[in-house]
Amino acid sequence: MAISLEHLSQVLSELKPALIKGKIQKISQPLPESISFEIRRPGQTVTLYISTHPQTARIHALTQRLPNPTTPPQFCQYLRSHILGAQIEHVVQVPDDRVVWFELSVKHVTQYLVIALTGRSANLFLVNHKHEVVRSLKPDSQSAQRIQNYFNTGQKQNREDPDTDSPSEASSRSFPISAMLEQTFHDLEQNQAQRQLQEQQLAALRKAMKKAQRRVNSLTQDLEKAQRYCEYGRYGELLKGQLGQIKRGQSHVTLIDYYDEHLPELTLPLDPTKDPTWNLNDYFRKYRKFTGAQRKVLPRLEQAQAELAKLTEDFQAAERGEMKPPEFPKPKPPTSPRASKTQKTALPYRRYISEDGFSILVGKSAKDNDAVTFKVSKQDDMWLHARGTPGSHVIIELEKKKQVPPETLKDAATLALFYSDLRKSGKGEVIYTLRNNVRKPKGAKPGSVTVTQEKTTWVYVDEARLKRLKDSVPSMITD
Repeated sequence: MAISLEHLSQVLSELKPALIKGKIQKISQPLPESISFEIRRPGQTVTLYISTHPQTARIHALTQRLPNPTTPPQFCQYLRSHILGAQIEHVVQVPDDRVVWFELSVKHVTQYLVIALTGRSANLFLVNHKHEVVRSLKPDSQSAQRIQNYFNTGQKQNREDPDTDSPSEASSRSFPISAMLEQTFHDLEQNQAQRQLQEQQLAALRKAMKKAQRRVNSLTQDLEKAQRYCEYGRYGELLKGQLGQIKRGQSHVTLIDYYDEHLPELTLPLDPTKDPTWNLNDYFRKYRKFTGAQRKVLPRLEQAQAELAKLTEDFQAAERGEMKPPEFPKPKPPTSPRASKTQKTALPYRRYISEDGFSILVGKSAKDNDAVTFKVSKQDDMWLHARGTPGSHVIIELEKKKQVPPETLKDAATLALFYSDLRKSGKGEVIYTLRNNVRKPKGAKPGSVTVTQEKTTWVYVDEARLKRLKDSVPSMITD
């Protein structure tokens, strides 16, 4: 159930005074299909939450902080690089549609955030001043035409924004519509998560029940086969008393059953190709199959039947919604201080974000260079190194057959030069090639590689570029 047109209009009317002229201070992506913006105006800070999930697409203010991934996704990184610190100039809703666009001012350049809360096609777009889509949260093959239609329709709306709050008014303003939507969608997502968990648990229990049933059937068949030999111990004892009278070639022998009070005659089959002793031992061997099954197979069958009964009980409880929390094994404590230290191994690289939102990895040492190049990176990534001098291996993480934007290549080359022995000179030549063209010679020292099909670029260490790269990941410690 995505947000309704009526609720969208209400929540925008409620939030506009607190958003207009506000600045975007923080950008987070708590879930794959959602983005949150922390917007600051004098006297008040509002956390705006946008979800593009087909079933729960909505926009409202948040009262609770949501957890965020340790490493932000690429779309979030791109937004941080391009609209962090932007001021919201206008908030426009497309008439009779669940589409909103924010006009942003970023360093005297106009950009737009277009928020489409339209069910399955819900998405979030970053659009430049020419109304061209720069990035989108989710892939959208028809985004260009859709965006143009949104703007053409939205321009017809009166763009007079409401009066913004004064600092004293902002500090006391509340958002009841947002609070209602937040609670409603929280309950809906909780119910959906509960149903999904129930379905997953039922599916897992069905699979476990089928496996347990097959095991019960297999053990039952084994026990039934062995049950045929339950009297063979008695037959062997009777045959033992007549062993001297049996000749090779007999197909059967007739005996008196002394274990029966009526003393009936009993005919036992024999293998005529075997001697009497072999036939006697064969009867006892088959009897041991029966006793072995009683000793080993029967307890396993009883255990399997108990497991099947327990799984059936759990399945019935899950169907009624009486789900039990999953049991996780308790983690084993480290056996020694050294073991606990090895669990906190540092990454072999520094991570930066380029102007275009691409991840750039820089090896920390010669040994780490080998790890970054031959363990962390992929064949289609771009590899860089300062020419003719010791330095870090630099990797631009790319999707398959993805081209490197010029600014990203300059960013990576600057880092390759900065983390090399050419750092003091501030200029030099950097080689680059696909990671697939880099090889490690047998017996070579750590960090030593051979490169083919390389290209070169001449770069200077631009302090402004370097500062932007260092600031691209605030939590990162650089030297």
